[in-house]
Amino acid sequence: MKGVLVILACLFASFSPRDCKQQGSIPEGDLLVLTVATQETDGFRRFLRSAKHFNYTIKVLGKGETWKGGDYMSPPGGGQKVRLLKSALEDIQEENRVILFVDSYDVIFSSGPKELLKKFQQAKHKVVFSSETLIWPDRHLEDKHPHVREGKRFLGAGGFIGYAPNLKQMLSDWSGADSDSDQLFFTKLYINPEKRKSINITLDNKCRLFQNLHGAFDEVMLKFEDGRVRARNVLYDTLPVIIHGNGPTKLQINYLGNYIPNLWTFETGCTICNEDLRPLSGLQESEYPLVVIGIFIQQPTPFVTVFFERLLNLKYPKNRLRLFIYNQESHHEPHVRTFLEHHESEYQGVKLIGPEEDIDPVTSRDIGFDMCRDDIDCVYFFSIDVDVVLKNENTLRILIELNKPFIAPMMTKPGRLWTNFWGALSADGYYARSEDYVDIAQGHRVGLWNVPYVSNIFLIKADTLRTDLKDPDLFESETLDPDMAFCSKVRNKGVFMFVTNMHTFGRVLSTENYQTTHLNNDLWQIFENPAEWEERYIHENYSKVLRDDLIEMPCPDVYWFPIFTDVACRHLIEEMEHFGQWSGGGNVDKRIQGGYENVPTIDIHMNQVGYDKEWHKFLLDYIAPVTEKMYPGYYTRAQFDLAFVVRYKPDEQPALKPHHDASTFTINIALNQVGIDYQGGGCRFLRYNCSVTAPRRGWTLLHPGRLTHYHEGLPTVQGVRYISVSFVDP
Repeated sequence: MKGVLVILACLFASFSPRDCKQQGSIPEGDLLVLTVATQETDGFRRFLRSAKHFNYTIKVLGKGETWKGGDYMSPPGGGQKVRLLKSALEDIQEENRVILFVDSYDVIFSSGPKELLKKFQQAKHKVVFSSETLIWPDRHLEDKHPHVREGKRFLGAGGFIGYAPNLKQMLSDWSGADSDSDQLFFTKLYINPEKRKSINITLDNKCRLFQNLHGAFDEVMLKFEDGRVRARNVLYDTLPVIIHGNGPTKLQINYLGNYIPNLWTFETGCTICNEDLRPLSGLQESEYPLVVIGIFIQQPTPFVTVFFERLLNLKYPKNRLRLFIYNQESHHEPHVRTFLEHHESEYQGVKLIGPEEDIDPVTSRDIGFDMCRDDIDCVYFFSIDVDVVLKNENTLRILIELNKPFIAPMMTKPGRLWTNFWGALSADGYYARSEDYVDIAQGHRVGLWNVPYVSNIFLIKADTLRTDLKDPDLFESETLDPDMAFCSKVRNKGVFMFVTNMHTFGRVLSTENYQTTHLNNDLWQIFENPAEWEERYIHENYSKVLRDDLIEMPCPDVYWFPIFTDVACRHLIEEMEHFGQWSGGGNVDKRIQGGYENVPTIDIHMNQVGYDKEWHKFLLDYIAPVTEKMYPGYYTRAQFDLAFVVRYKPDEQPALKPHHDASTFTINIALNQVGIDYQGGGCRFLRYNCSVTAPRRGWTLLHPGRLTHYHEGLPTVQGVRYISVSFVDP
């Protein structure tokens, strides 16, 4: 009966059209979203994308104006928004027009207009403000706020919804400056009982429409359901329509914004990763964007020569690359010099800062940025530290095509839950683990992720360096490390730092225990950087030894298979010759237990060069598995008393008389090439009258030691022959 009376009253105009519409659902066409954005930031683009996803009608105020409204870190501020809103409302005459006014840089929509309007109607007030747990900016007004039975008590000015006439009434008394506090203005209206009643204001106490994150982030969690993702307030069991990262919660809104609205779901994965791409396919080489690559060597680092080899292999026209190389380490000058001697002419230009120039690392970063900023042709700056192992030759192309102002490829460390990004920050600005960090690091969630910190490698647009990041002191801080200071300033400028794990890009080396006391220091990296060590030193076909039976048997129970790369062989020889203390080849040998050697050789023991621990790990990891495969039932701990490199020369010691080895089994690795480095040589097993006379560099002979395999070293007649011998399980 009541509904009939309302309809009749509407027909005879005793109710206003707005009151009549409140009895049914509000048409979505009556809703207009107003926001203020003086700049087109990453946050603003995110806001617009979420609005477009749900088909909101948006009108942006303040475009092109200089922002004078302060910032969230230092009250007062925000008055400029009130002025712009008041002016915009003057042009709106429809009484039934519903206005949603929200911030934009730190706001995302979680649902559409239909749900928003329904919840607005259910609030049964003409103006609904977002609510907060914390009072700001004037705590002295706390007692004047109306008490609520349940929910949040204090007003938040970053989001409110209401009918246009009520909002005009609410703003009629505004005459403040752009730098005055909008929140304080609205708070004073709300705590005034007469004005609150006259305007018909209430708060969204249980976050059904608006979720302010400041002081409430623990209340909010992601909800994945039926292919959708939303934010859920677990305290009130509500699903807010609008999520606002107000105050110091920009990291939290960035985290939620990686998923909402439906940017990433378990069913679809990443839904925006192929948006706004910048394809490079089809371009002529001369049309590729010019990139300045900044290479930074700030500490002794293993595998620097490998780094430059990978740089050369990047699939990008070298005549569209300029190099900025900063090297603080004298130890690496030969590596840099060798690279430039052979390849500098291939690049469009090279700028080198060496250790003799005594420029600190922070200044070097600024100089690198300026090399791009000051070059009108520069489109991107690609920063890469020398401890990055860039496995993916297409990395630069992939990053450019993703077309982000700032983007980094995800890098890992083998065997560790480590990446070059942080998912969250602690209260003091250091590392914290986000809820999704492990899934991203392990590749269970794949996509583009807005994160608070990246290091080691990133690509940044030159336009971003010239505008948002034009300050010369981006890496300077009295309290933070340079990389943390840089990321902090990038965040504060509103630039999103994206990391992508859509491809496997590479890894980052461990540099903590790298020593430079040897000639070929990378040989000692088998513990700290085992993956890189293996790639550098273990033969490319070694995996086939275990998998595909790539093992030959040239003599009975003698097995022959590839183990070392040419580089490994060369480095071992160089290391021993650099050490230089070859034994005299006599029977008296104080290096061994008992001091007497029956069958002496001209050699250097692994423990003499400090390589015994590394050699033991090599035997355990690479020799033991083959031994256990070829001698079933025998298991080795790869213990040894003697492991050494032998040198055979016609005028020194050309051969070795017949003997048994003091071992359960022996490995004998050829370190150089017969027919090229020497003539003759080889090994003869007397009992079987079987010889291996053409040992292959990097291949090892594996044979029993004590009783069965009596053998001799055949004469080297020309040149110098090197072998590495280990008596295992003596």
